[in-house]
Formats: sequence, C-alpha cells, structure tokens
Amino acid sequence: MNLHTDLKISNLKSGLYVVSTPIGNLNDITLRALEILRKSEYILCEDTRVSKKLLSKYKINSNLISNHKFNEKKNLEKIINILKSNKIVSLIADAGTPTISDPGNILIKECIKNEINVSPIPGASATTAAFSISGFSDKYYFYGFFPENNSEIKKNFELLSKLDSSIIFFISAKKFNRSIHIIKKYFSDRELLICKEITKYYEEYFRFKINKLNPKDINLKGEITLVISSINNSNKSSNNLTESDKKKINKLIKKFNVKEIVDLIKDGKDISKKEIYNYCLKVKNEK
Repeated sequence: MNLHTDLKISNLKSGLYVVSTPIGNLNDITLRALEILRKSEYILCEDTRVSKKLLSKYKINSNLISNHKFNEKKNLEKIINILKSNKIVSLIADAGTPTISDPGNILIKECIKNEINVSPIPGASATTAAFSISGFSDKYYFYGFFPENNSEIKKNFELLSKLDSSIIFFISAKKFNRSIHIIKKYFSDRELLICKEITKYYEEYFRFKINKLNPKDINLKGEITLVISSINNSNKSSNNLTESDKKKINKLIKKFNVKEIVDLIKDGKDISKKEIYNYCLKVKNEK
C-alpha cells in the first residue's frame, strides 16, 4: 500500500466530503478531517449545537447547515444547487462516520445521480472501535440500531442467529435491560461485549457469556455498543456426521457416486457438503 503524506489541500476538488468526527473524545479527529472542514464553504451537521463544540475547539468557522433526518429531504434541492456551483461541502454527524445509522444517504444518492464528486474522510467509528477489542472472529455483521418492536426483533433475530459471524448493535441502556431475555433466547451459546462511553472519561467494557447474562451484574446508562460473538465452535460438532450417517455412506458407496451420496446425506441436515465428500473419499480409498 502506498501512503501519501502530502494532503494537497490546495488542489481540493469541489464536491461533497463525508467527514468522520470523534465518537466521544474530541481529540479523536484526523489532521486531514480538520483541513477539509476548514476548506469547506458549508458544513452539513445534525445538531449545530453539538457540532459547534468540536468546530470551536479547532477554530473552524465554516457556515453550518442543519441537516438531520427530519429535514434532509426538504434541504436536498438547496444543497445540490450549492454543490453544482462547485463549492466544497462537508457532511458530518453528531459523532462518528456520517450515513452509518445516521442521515446522509439521501444526499449521497442524489449526488451520484447528478455526477457530483463524493469523497470519504475516514476516522473514528464506534463499530470498528468496539470490534477491534472484542477478541471475536474476524468477520462481523453490522446491524445498526437495535430493532424497535418485538415482531421485528423476532423476524430479524431468527435470521441473524444463523449467521456465523459477530453481530454489532447500537442500543440504549434501557432497551438493552428490557431485551436481555430475547438476546438470551436467540444467542444463548455466544459471548457478548458491551461497550459503554467509548473513548470518553468513564468508558467501560463488560464481557459475558450470554447464557449467564444478568441485568443485576451491570449498571448501564446512555447509548451502548453491543458485539455478539460468532457461533460457538464447540457447538458445531453436533452438526458433524453421525455414526448412523457413516454407516449409511458405507452401504451407499457401492451403488452411487460421491456426488449422489453427498446429496442424499445432506438432504434436510445441517452438515457441510465438504465433510460428507471427504468421508466418501476416505471410504473409497479404504475399499
């Protein structure tokens, strides 16, 4: 990978810059992000009061436009016209990377439609920060904010519980305490990392076996990030070939080819085709 240390800000293209901001600690912002924000004629932000704390700390005086989920459609034509006049515009969220469970996608789609340059300025992310210290497998699925109602939770969790990867949620502490029983129902054999106040002074991290999770064990407030581990490998053995399957293969091997045996054994069972295939080859070689 080639790394470039020259920011070349003087040659900055006009267009929309999606700029990551700190998720708690105001020092967690890149030098490049600060330069882009200083060069922006306009900065689109969710809550101007929140953004002003960051911008005033770094003496950034660009014009602010309030752009949140309740007015982003109304703002769309105005912002696209600004961008079409070859202006440099930044999009920021209250915390973290814009459009990741935050407003902004509507604007980006419209920019793409109008062939307006859109560039990411990476930085702080609660998702990657939490996952980086999880110690879980290196695959994860980011869900975003926890499902709203019980029917949605059930429908989503039945699918998510089958994923052999870690799963990351954003959730309020109150909702988490109310939802422990349903998390235990669908993910009882997994592990859980709870991240509270990431990067802030009172940050805390709690690790649990989900089947032993008890709301009395922790005292949570505010927004938290949950990381649920991938499927417990020790439980996968239950889906291996049984002795009955092996006996059946030994009988079938004389009459059918390996592909046919794989299809017959696999039918209706949660066993990998590779495992059946390898066992068939082993039996054939022993004959």
